[in-house]
Amino acid sequence: MEQTYQYAWIIPFLPLSVPILIGVGLLLFPSATKSLRRMWAFQSILVLSIVMIFSVNLSIQQINSSAIYQYVWSWIINNDFSLEFGYLIDPLTSIMSILITTVGILVLIYSDNYMFHDRGYLRFFASMSFFSTSMLGLVTSSNLIQIYIFWELVGMCSYLLIGFWFTRPVAANACQKAFVTNRVGDFGLLLGILGFYWITGSFDFRDLFQIFNHLIYNNEVNFFFVTLCAILLFSGAISKSAQFPLHVWLPDAMEGPTPISALIHAATMVAAGIFLVVRLLPLFKIIPHIMSLISLIGIITIFFGATLALAQKDIKRSLAYSTMSQLGYMMLALGMGSSRSALFHLITHAYSKALLFLGSGSVIHSMQPILGYSPNKSQNMVFMGGLTKHVPITKSAFLLGTLSLSGIPPLACFWSKDEIINASWLYSPIFAIIAWSTAGLTAFYMFRIYLLTFEGHLNAHFQNFSGKKNTSFYSIFLWGKGGSKVKNKNFHLLTLLTMKKNKSASLFSKKIDRIDENARNINQPILTICDFGNKKTFSYPNESDNTILFPILILVLFTLFVGFIGIPFNDVDLDILSKWLTPSLNLLHQNSNSLPDWSEFAKDAVFSLSLAYLGISVAFFFYKPSYSSLKNFDLMNSFIKTNLKLFFSDKIKTGIYEWSYNRGYIDAFYATYLTGGMRRVSEFTHFFDRQVIDGITNGVGFLNFFVGEATKSIGGGRISSYLFLYSSYVSIFLLIFYLLFRR
Repeated sequence: MEQTYQYAWIIPFLPLSVPILIGVGLLLFPSATKSLRRMWAFQSILVLSIVMIFSVNLSIQQINSSAIYQYVWSWIINNDFSLEFGYLIDPLTSIMSILITTVGILVLIYSDNYMFHDRGYLRFFASMSFFSTSMLGLVTSSNLIQIYIFWELVGMCSYLLIGFWFTRPVAANACQKAFVTNRVGDFGLLLGILGFYWITGSFDFRDLFQIFNHLIYNNEVNFFFVTLCAILLFSGAISKSAQFPLHVWLPDAMEGPTPISALIHAATMVAAGIFLVVRLLPLFKIIPHIMSLISLIGIITIFFGATLALAQKDIKRSLAYSTMSQLGYMMLALGMGSSRSALFHLITHAYSKALLFLGSGSVIHSMQPILGYSPNKSQNMVFMGGLTKHVPITKSAFLLGTLSLSGIPPLACFWSKDEIINASWLYSPIFAIIAWSTAGLTAFYMFRIYLLTFEGHLNAHFQNFSGKKNTSFYSIFLWGKGGSKVKNKNFHLLTLLTMKKNKSASLFSKKIDRIDENARNINQPILTICDFGNKKTFSYPNESDNTILFPILILVLFTLFVGFIGIPFNDVDLDILSKWLTPSLNLLHQNSNSLPDWSEFAKDAVFSLSLAYLGISVAFFFYKPSYSSLKNFDLMNSFIKTNLKLFFSDKIKTGIYEWSYNRGYIDAFYATYLTGGMRRVSEFTHFFDRQVIDGITNGVGFLNFFVGEATKSIGGGRISSYLFLYSSYVSIFLLIFYLLFRR
């Protein structure tokens, strides 16, 4: 067993081989590397599978032996300063490693088909592997400095992947927004790390906790300074896990490819903040007011995430706000001191949210040949609906993910979210009411997404956002050369046909016909693949390929069964998750037997389930299929204005919708007062520098020039005149000095 732990360094560093080999291959053998590009996808999946198997093996050993292993070696030694580099293997590390690798493998398999036709295929897989390396290095780190190094690498990879399609201005702006927003929290994290090193003299977790406990017990620290350092540490988690008020980057991060969205929301970027708080919980628990701050930030994030998701039209952006809200539940659990509940919800939410994002990607993949490649249309639920008969597997999987996130038993998220809500009643009734009511909002907006996307009929009229009808659109070029569905090497053309009176138009012609009829009324196939006389026809929208559906179906199994790892099967034995976490729970000074019995759990679950079913019922009332043919696609606004007259005035109804649709005006506030304020300060500083600082310098120069020009004519060349003027000046100066300082 000891020998197995010694080779645990392969967990973070084995996936690093893929980007290194891709980079060397592109540098030395670019043509061969590009022609064999699918080999690199296979290698990425293979090395991550090896890491997953190794992580599972370590987890089994930890469950059997309850061992924590740490291996370090000196990195920098200078007089009294020593910085070590190593890895820490404990249940928290193994849980995160398994989560990262399992989700990562499925996303990589999915990406092979989803990104196959993209020119940046190799760059995508190199960045994905480096992303996995960075996150695995983060969760295996043995000290704060090492965590910070991998923390920044995770941020860099997210920047590269969110802006993967960097030629699109919106994607470039989104990755810059994510980068800048995270720098705010990361700078605070760095200051907090340095502050605690100044207090304790150590970066290592065990030494840090022991020394700090001793200092607190003997009252040898300044509590104000300690609290400030703890807040700075927590600010890093606020930015990475998209907690209020640094959540603004997360919805815009949806401009990246859908596999990236799934990985960020399930197992990497946003999970990093939760992991950091769990790792540092022994530190936070003994500092006054920090735990209250964590729970307060969590409950605010829960509410904001749920309410801002109510009126979004973009399917991925709606799921992003859902992630924000669920991360708030995890942070609330951590603020209450329950790392077990937070990790439980992190696990269940990761698999359910990965399922939902990959399902949304399958829908987008199916709708793009009809709607085009602009995310404004292909990701807009306004242009979807009635997809049930076209994508039945994706629809069923998405429904299961929706039910799980809505908290419907026996799916995964029900067990973890109910555990947090039940615990919140003992912590704060106000927080509990907010968390409980938000569970109903979650069910509402999740079924809103599902109903708008899959239910109804393909008979609605397209409209643009100004309300004007747009009943025609141009046929588009699909993928270009090398389609995945065509194995014949002679294949060279994918043609979209416009179906009007059974006549088609080729893309070879200069004139491109329009589809005058509504595209969603088309029952005939609209895509024809020409292969030198062999005519193959596909209907769109249609179900995705097997390589896209396979990861989705595996995630369905996780969504169905992963919640059972946290269920106590009787009153004596603990659940599997608590047994797994026993060493970490002891490290966190938690009581692992503090689980409710079945009767109490069932009684508490009735309230959350009733509210969840109420949210689902309201969603069906507003978005049931009969409403899918409404001319006004601004559905939430329309329904609020027409159906809630008994409850709210028109001004309040419109205000609620506009507040939700415009993201609570938080982005506008930042743009006006932060970005705009910084711009105004910069403009004033520029003006002051050019006109005042440079003006004084230039003014002195000009003054000397004019004085010199004026006085040079006075000189007549007579020494007696110069002596007379000099004597006069000295006499006047001495007289003034005498008059001013005489007694």
